[in-house]
Amino acid sequence: MLQTASTLTKLRARGVVLVRRAEDIIDLNYVGLVFATIFFALSVTPSLLPRDWLFQGLISGVNAALGYGLGCVLEWLFRLWVRPRLTKIPPPPTWVRYAVKSAILISAALGAALMLVQSARWQREITALMGMEGTTTPAYLRTGLLSVSVGMAVVAVYRTVREIIRFLARLLNRWVRVPRELAPAAGFLVLVVAVVTIFNGVASRAFFAVANSAFSVRNDHTSANAIQPVRPERSGSPASLAKWETLGYEGRWFVSHGPTASKISEVTGGPAREPIRAYVGLESAKAGQDPAELAAAELERTGAFDRKVLVVVTTTGTGWVNAMAAGAIEYMYGGDSAIVASQYSYLPSVLSFLADRGKATTAGRAMFDAIYRHWSARPREQRPKLLVYGESLGSQGSEAAFDGLADLRAKVDGALWVGPPNSNRLWKQFVSRRDPGSREVEPVYADGLVVRFASDSADLARPSTEWRPPRIAYLQHASDPIVWWSTDLIFSQPDWLSEPRGADVSSQMRWWPFVTFWQVAADLTNAQGVTDGHGHRYGSLVLDGWAAVAAPPEWNSGLSDRIRAEIDAAEDFERKTK
Repeated sequence: MLQTASTLTKLRARGVVLVRRAEDIIDLNYVGLVFATIFFALSVTPSLLPRDWLFQGLISGVNAALGYGLGCVLEWLFRLWVRPRLTKIPPPPTWVRYAVKSAILISAALGAALMLVQSARWQREITALMGMEGTTTPAYLRTGLLSVSVGMAVVAVYRTVREIIRFLARLLNRWVRVPRELAPAAGFLVLVVAVVTIFNGVASRAFFAVANSAFSVRNDHTSANAIQPVRPERSGSPASLAKWETLGYEGRWFVSHGPTASKISEVTGGPAREPIRAYVGLESAKAGQDPAELAAAELERTGAFDRKVLVVVTTTGTGWVNAMAAGAIEYMYGGDSAIVASQYSYLPSVLSFLADRGKATTAGRAMFDAIYRHWSARPREQRPKLLVYGESLGSQGSEAAFDGLADLRAKVDGALWVGPPNSNRLWKQFVSRRDPGSREVEPVYADGLVVRFASDSADLARPSTEWRPPRIAYLQHASDPIVWWSTDLIFSQPDWLSEPRGADVSSQMRWWPFVTFWQVAADLTNAQGVTDGHGHRYGSLVLDGWAAVAAPPEWNSGLSDRIRAEIDAAEDFERKTK
């Protein structure tokens, strides 16, 4: 009996030793674990868009790591400032400490699992709002395993950085004679200065240089379904001032597609002209030549200033032009139209937003100003209707051409801006000054007399008051993260969450400091991954936008339906073959 007791005592002792060794290796901070669990739970609450388990696992892992770091900081502050004042309180027995730690581990695992089960329900609610197929609970539970892996990786990176700081502190203490107490802080400052210097200078330039180089390879590529036009009304044709090989990937696609005069006549049932599509790529202008003036010269060459309507498009990122927006205006005006656009970057929209936002605004203003000079030089009765269009980052560049609403109204005959980023200057002014009682997701500005906002075609008819020309329309979805993402989300609850929310935004979405900012930021990368009518997918709503802003006299619902079917088909073709 005594021998059995002795054996159990030895096994218990060895178990304690093994647990302590494991703790030393893992170095788990239990306060950090509590906060990591809380942050994980918050990260799986509803956001603007639905997420699959893989995407959610990546986001939740980073979120949990941030919570873990916060818990570690709070625990360190407690040890530094509070515990020394509690010397009279004896520490708890070893078994109590291990019991508490075990309880934390079990509670964290159970809490995370329960939140994932609930999150799967929320995800099915969001997908139902958007007409998409929902996830299953067993499949969604994989999020937890991925989150643990990602969180551990982030913590490992942090610990590596911590060891670097300690190494720098020892060097500073030994060689520069920095006092031991100040050495860690000095080491941290040295590392921060080095990192900021590198990433703001060499690294950032190198990154965007590499990115530009990488994406320029695609820019030089030509889709098998993009064929050089022969009609003089298109840039890239033999008669064009902007050569085919200089237009870039998106430019070559833009000028080689779109409805012809015969197709337009077939759809509308009336006579049609060959639409003009002018485009200037990054390499189209010769040395010392202004790309904006080259675009204006292309319009002069094609006779664009003699058409009924001229649309100035500011592109997004790589030079993409929304084919539905272009086709809609061409069908509406029987081909008696001209559309001009230019490329200002090799980078896709997300990277352009980070690196080339200044280029977008500069290019947008330069393009419009050059074309406006040519347009306004003509007698008033001989000018085409002048419209501007921009989508996403393109809307920001397009807005930049105008100092304010008065300037905009004085220069154009209409504007259509789609999915505007929250940082758009004019959009922000209109929304922040909206009429009392109107919601941020559906603002009414100055009783809708000039500027209107719409998430669907019915919204364009509201309010019922007169909509005076020139009309300005913004298309924006309540679930579009590009519209609603802002650094203000870090510290303040937005009106679009405190007011009655949009129809496709989960009723369970809540604002949390930092968390909501990170959640919506993550949604940016999936803004197009939903069905039309939600997120950053506006589909044929652009046709309704054009009809509201600048419909021709013969416009009717039957014509609208026929054109919608054609631009939907063209969009499907582009997605499958581009």
